[in-house]
Amino acid sequence: MIARRWHGIVPREKSDAYRRLMIEVAIPDYRSIAGNRGAWCLTREDGALVHFEMLTFWDSYQAIEAFAGSPLDAAKYYDFDADFLIEQEPTVLHFEVSTNA
Repeated sequence: MIARRWHGIVPREKSDAYRRLMIEVAIPDYRSIAGNRGAWCLTREDGALVHFEMLTFWDSYQAIEAFAGSPLDAAKYYDFDADFLIEQEPTVLHFEVSTNA
């Protein structure tokens, strides 16, 4: 299993609207792809900013490619992101997940 982590920063005054979009648009988009094992939106307030982390789990790199395209480490952005994010970070991180279950 592979974990994919995306990070973005939004001004606090826009964070509630952005969170709604991530829950209503992004998470269903992630979960619609065969091979997605789940998607979570994590937030952390930091003064006037709110950090967003999208943490998703995938069966394979092929499933990630079906979602995000190629190259795999390129961030995928939605049309609305430019209205909220301070910058669009170009890449994401992937992690191999180990478990004893």
